[in-house]
Amino acid sequence: MGVAMLQRHMVGIAALDRGSCPAIKGCGVSPLAVAKPTCGFRRSGHLQLKSEGLGKSFALINLSQKSHLTGRSLGLSLNSRFDGSRNEKSGLRIEAKAYDAAGGKEEFVEPAAELSPEDVKKASAQRLKIGIYFVTWWTLNVVFNIYNKKVLNVFPFPWLTSTLSLAAGVAIMAVSWITGLAEKPDVDFDFWKALAPVALAHTIGHVAATVSMSKVAVSFTHIIKSSEPAFSVIVQRLLFGQSYPGSVYFSLLPIIGGCALAAATELNFNMVGFMGAMISNIAFVFRNIFSKKGMVGKSVGGMNYYACLSILSLVFLTPFAIAMEGPQMWALGWKDALTAIGPNFVWWVAAQSVFYHLYNQVSYMSLNEISPLTFSIGNTMKRVSVIVASIIIFHTQVRPINAVGAAIAIFGTFLYSQAKQ
Repeated sequence: MGVAMLQRHMVGIAALDRGSCPAIKGCGVSPLAVAKPTCGFRRSGHLQLKSEGLGKSFALINLSQKSHLTGRSLGLSLNSRFDGSRNEKSGLRIEAKAYDAAGGKEEFVEPAAELSPEDVKKASAQRLKIGIYFVTWWTLNVVFNIYNKKVLNVFPFPWLTSTLSLAAGVAIMAVSWITGLAEKPDVDFDFWKALAPVALAHTIGHVAATVSMSKVAVSFTHIIKSSEPAFSVIVQRLLFGQSYPGSVYFSLLPIIGGCALAAATELNFNMVGFMGAMISNIAFVFRNIFSKKGMVGKSVGGMNYYACLSILSLVFLTPFAIAMEGPQMWALGWKDALTAIGPNFVWWVAAQSVFYHLYNQVSYMSLNEISPLTFSIGNTMKRVSVIVASIIIFHTQVRPINAVGAAIAIFGTFLYSQAKQ
């Protein structure tokens, strides 16, 4: 039987009609050449069929680059050659059909119809919507971090600041539900039970990050927080036995190395601030794990999901905030901040609280519209925007070697998001 060779990543089947080409009749070449599908696109390449017994070969060339998602047939031209002595065109008919790569079965499906102008408009509108989500998410996050740091510089009470952030979100969603601006979530006791460990981990991560930013520069906190993927892999591997491909482990090297370099060269290094960012990483890793394992089958939209998460986190956090700092310390600190800043301080507190909820709400809403990979890349770029903005606004002194460490860590985070997929 002849040998069939098709370029890698080809999706589909090329069916050869022996009856349309006399050269193929009786030559022993299989009329079907099937390529295992590995992706949705193919590049220009060729298919060769060769009959060792007769020394005849047939080359199918110029496969057009088409996607099986568009439903277009492959364009191929045939050039047949016999014993190197003759070159002629053949009327060999080629048919291509889309292969259902996702199904995992060797069966063929009819190609989809061409996209209508209305479908194209819908796709463009969806891309625009996602772009707006990203820009809004990054902008709100930058504004929150700026006002949060302004507040913590004159009012160093991270436990209360964290509590006010959650309380603002709960108040916003309560008004939205009462006025009908947002649909009330249909949840039961089992939902709150499953959400409890997620909310506890979220609370710890939120407070730890705020404690970190009260002690060190915003940029340094976010550089250390970019190492969260490393903690995710370590926890999943050690506690749950999950294995990863070598590319994932390799991507952790620049993350860990970059964070270590940034920490070692930080001008205003503070151990409490460093540990706060590290604890926040670990807590958010467990939040994600609990969310995946416990919230399966719980159908709640992104906006209401985060609202419920904020309610439960506020319940967990309030008594600890009172125990750690207390109303008496808050009153004295508030008075000193008003004396130093004036009425603008109240605006700073309100802004950091509202923007905290809004940026998280938008990020959870965007999860309904984009893939985890896209979200991960967006989260990496978010940290870049926060680091750059905070350095500019707060005139943070950064050594060149420190900047290199930050860049390496963030680049490693990007590599991780690619390797994880």
